[in-house]
Amino acid sequence: MKVVFRKYGGSLHWHHPARLLGEDAHGVWVGCEAGTMGAKGDGPPVVWERAFVMLFPRDAWWVALFNDEGHELDVYVDVTTVPEWRDGEVTMVDLDLDVVRTREGRVFVDDEDEFAEHQVLLEYPPEVIAQAEAAARGLVKAVTDRLPPFDGTHLPYLSQVR
Repeated sequence: MKVVFRKYGGSLHWHHPARLLGEDAHGVWVGCEAGTMGAKGDGPPVVWERAFVMLFPRDAWWVALFNDEGHELDVYVDVTTVPEWRDGEVTMVDLDLDVVRTREGRVFVDDEDEFAEHQVLLEYPPEVIAQAEAAARGLVKAVTDRLPPFDGTHLPYLSQVR
């Protein structure tokens, strides 16, 4: 299957293959083994050195990535439009804001400047801005407090791609 992030307006962003691992109450889980290649837009391929899994919720404005041990970031959550599935591909629009948890447990929101810039440049509608900001606020609490699925729920899925 293929994971395809786009930017608002439709331009290609990050994209890569992944393996479907399963579904649970939180959504659909996919995984990538160490050595998986992806690309940003039409840029050169990037090889990821460590395995990771991704969670695509059924009706939330985010996509979560959980890194294997050894990566400096434990959890990386992209604020996006609700993921859509069709023909072996999951796609969503990346809305710039990211909620990140380091291995040491520090949680922060990344790319707030890019979000502010793109609101003007890409003409985000007010409802998209509101949804993205609400998603980021909720994610900061959930990731900080290690609420499910940010509580280790990903570990059985990660073990499938190690």
